[in-house]
Amino acid sequence: MDKGCLYIVAMPIGNRGDITERAKQVLSAVDLIAVEDTRHSRPLLQMLAITTPLLALHEHNEQKLVARLVDQLTAGDTIALISDAGTPLISDPGFPLVRACQQAGVRVIPVPGPSALICALSAAGLPTDRFLFEGFPARSGPARREQFRRLKDEGMTLIFYESSHRILDSLADMAAVFGEDRPAVIARELTKLHETILSQCLGSLVELVSRDLNQQKGEFVVLVAGAVRDAEAIDPETQRILEILLEEMPTKQAATLAAKITGIKKNRLYQKALELQEG
Repeated sequence: MDKGCLYIVAMPIGNRGDITERAKQVLSAVDLIAVEDTRHSRPLLQMLAITTPLLALHEHNEQKLVARLVDQLTAGDTIALISDAGTPLISDPGFPLVRACQQAGVRVIPVPGPSALICALSAAGLPTDRFLFEGFPARSGPARREQFRRLKDEGMTLIFYESSHRILDSLADMAAVFGEDRPAVIARELTKLHETILSQCLGSLVELVSRDLNQQKGEFVVLVAGAVRDAEAIDPETQRILEILLEEMPTKQAATLAAKITGIKKNRLYQKALELQEG
């Protein structure tokens, strides 16, 4: 094992059998493990017979501890960073430490493994080629709805984490902003005993969760299908191109050339050109 390195080690999100052999080897060999909550991590590490010393590193103390940990690393110690579940830094503490290590020239080595958002996305049945991870939505209703309004027309699959305390309110706000007919998926308690993955429209999911208290318990990943764009819509950049061409050539020729540039149908662009000239 290389000395003076920070290892970012992914941990199981539920099923303890998901920990990798490499993760176990690294956690056993490092000088120190920085954990989000010692009470949560210690039972798993004891089960794995890992006796490496632990240090609590969470959102309330990480700014104070970063300099100390970087000093230990530059002195040659090896440290592993883990969170309560999944891959560190993904809606979990650790970013200040990783950034400080990069700035200090300390090598940061990822040890990949479980991630709740990727786990949910792989089984959701929604497009996976492009997605936007938003972490936890805002806590207050007005701020949360404003966040959703900014994402309403986003074409990528949207992914959120949510807690049991706010899942129903968040789903209701999603249905109100994105529309009750928008396809969505709730992935609850992934890899755990009571894992459920529900795929319906947002309106139906709100009804289902509101009447089933069991579906309001646990940890959630909520995935929302991206907005379906109007194939005939003219975006601002296309309109700008069309306006420039109209200044230099006849309407029909401008529409033809704009179609070649943008891939939008010539007839639609010709109609838009006429609208621009009339306006």
